[in-house]
Amino acid sequence: MGLSRWNIIIMALCTGLIVANIYYSQPLTVLISQEFRVSESNAGQVTFFTQVGYALGLLFCVPLGDKLERKKQIIGMTLAAAISLVGAALAKNMAMLKFTGLLIGFTSVVPQLILPMAAHLSDPASRGRVIGTIMSGLLVGILLSRTLSGVVGHHLGWRAMFWIAAGISGLLAGIMTVSFPSSKPNFQGSYSDLMGSLITLIKEQPMLREASAINACCFAMFGMFWTTVVFLLSDAPFHYTSEQIGLMGLAAAAGALGAPLIGRVADKKNPRIAIGYGIIFLFAGYILFYFFRANIIGIIVGIIAIDLGLQGIHVSNQTRIYTMMPEARNRLNTVFMTASFIGTSLGSGIGLWVWSVDQWTGVCIAGLALITMALVIYLSTYKKPVAA
Repeated sequence: MGLSRWNIIIMALCTGLIVANIYYSQPLTVLISQEFRVSESNAGQVTFFTQVGYALGLLFCVPLGDKLERKKQIIGMTLAAAISLVGAALAKNMAMLKFTGLLIGFTSVVPQLILPMAAHLSDPASRGRVIGTIMSGLLVGILLSRTLSGVVGHHLGWRAMFWIAAGISGLLAGIMTVSFPSSKPNFQGSYSDLMGSLITLIKEQPMLREASAINACCFAMFGMFWTTVVFLLSDAPFHYTSEQIGLMGLAAAAGALGAPLIGRVADKKNPRIAIGYGIIFLFAGYILFYFFRANIIGIIVGIIAIDLGLQGIHVSNQTRIYTMMPEARNRLNTVFMTASFIGTSLGSGIGLWVWSVDQWTGVCIAGLALITMALVIYLSTYKKPVAA
């Protein structure tokens, strides 16, 4: 059993382009608020609803990868995402845009179906490297989506971005049909049994609880930053356009190339080492954000720092959980990623609130508090006899 280099590249490409769907709205917040004549915080709720939809999709759709044939499920979900994106492009009011955002998030969980498939089909000795490579695609997609969205929004309007994304998703469904391998499901019970087993996994797997809790805190920090940095950069002293704000994604994408290296470390050493270093990078990034809030160089360096930190934490945690129970990888990934994106959506919501209360200072303090929570969990579980 194994994946060819071509399979891995295609999976990384599809993962990045589909996960981008849930981030396109962030640089468009100001443009959306202007068209519908609502506050920027109100327009920012599109991002919040999209992330909530993603968390719901993770919870209710990803477990089915252990029961259904993964290739067919992946293609079906990708086509549903294309339809949801068309709905957003045609939205007539904020309520419709928020609802379609929820659907976009719900149907764009495909990357979390691809990753367990890749883990299942890859050789155990190279699993961390394969996951790291595909994670590079995912992270580049997350980060460059903001750049693409900012440029398209500035020149063609925010609706054009959703039309383009719908076309990309439709094209990817065709590519997947031709290139993705098939994989047989392992779970033979009912859907209710499948969902019930999630509770059992949470109760019986301490490493899963630990990894999920750390990721939730770190993803909350990440979601809060990217939701609110739009407001920081569009105001004095920067006054950046959506195109310029989107270019910030290039800084973070540069760090995404480190994911395969982190994966190799996870293959050879204890992945917890990378998690510890990742938390240090997160602290460094937010300290830079606090002291260099009016300096774009300081902000860019901070973006690179938190991106590298999040990669170290996420890739290492994901590699750890994929070593636990091969027959339950989709369900393990469901718990892990649902916790992560509940963190993201809560982080976005918290970010919108603290921005309204104390703007960037509030964001930085809240971000440091979330990172501290991750550190406490990491240290309190470090000496426990948990296999890595």
